[in-house]
Amino acid sequence: MKRVIAIANQKGGVGKTTTAVNLAASLAATKRRVLLLDLDPQGNATMGSGIDKSQLERSSVDVLLGEIDLASALLTVEPGGFHLLPANQDLTAAEVQLLQMPNGRESRLREALAPIRESFDVILIDCPPSLNMLTVNSLVAADSVLIPMQCEYYALEGLAALIGTVEQIRETANPSLEIEGLLRTMFDPRNNLANEVSAQLITHFGEKVFRTIIPRNIRLAEAPSFGKPVLFHDKESRGALSYLALAGEMIRREEEETEPAQHPEQPDPAQHSEPPQHPDRAALAEPAQSDSTDAAPAAPDSLSSGP
Repeated sequence: MKRVIAIANQKGGVGKTTTAVNLAASLAATKRRVLLLDLDPQGNATMGSGIDKSQLERSSVDVLLGEIDLASALLTVEPGGFHLLPANQDLTAAEVQLLQMPNGRESRLREALAPIRESFDVILIDCPPSLNMLTVNSLVAADSVLIPMQCEYYALEGLAALIGTVEQIRETANPSLEIEGLLRTMFDPRNNLANEVSAQLITHFGEKVFRTIIPRNIRLAEAPSFGKPVLFHDKESRGALSYLALAGEMIRREEEETEPAQHPEQPDPAQHSEPPQHPDRAALAEPAQSDSTDAAPAAPDSLSSGP
């Protein structure tokens, strides 16, 4: 895949860290080399990966301030099979120091990532739940943004603000930044409002909305207290299967995007044979929720614009 993906939303409590940790583990389960960067001073991704944030000798703050290279601060997460750049509350102080730098402060993470980028297939960045210098660094370093969100009306307002931020970053510092996709999290299909907002998302953003839906799931919620991704806490749970499905969907999307480039030849229009059928090669697991839950009555158009 060879992508740097920022997992971001300016609204808190939408499942950013849960998505970061469990997507990292699910992609690693497909034998991909995965790196997870914790850029949130709360250090929840660090703790959720089984690393004690109070005992860190090296962390993301040292990398951002240029005191060490990124590779020397990485830890291996077991179980999980991925690498982690840990973080703790010291990142708050780092943000203050970044703000005082005269130039280049928004690209410190991109510069730190450059020497090791090719060593990993996927690099995920867990962003803080606010628009600050840490989030800006993440968006400048990323190829795309994955947006987890709950299906509620306040979340739509936060989504509009985030997309505005992405547009600003694209215009000023990272022209190649794109939306990886919108991920519906903590979804309860019995909730009419959730179905209504989900339908609005699909109307406005189309294929940018992942088909995979992350349900409310007890095993998923309790896994961080054990310091494990849910895949290693209860691999049969709906939460674990959902994140495996998300990893599979992302891989399929990547294959579909690269396939035309690998097969540039165009079929002869004089021939009327059926086009070749390509088997689904990356089916890890079916989404725990199908899009049938989105078949809600037409909702009022409360979101002003698409991406």
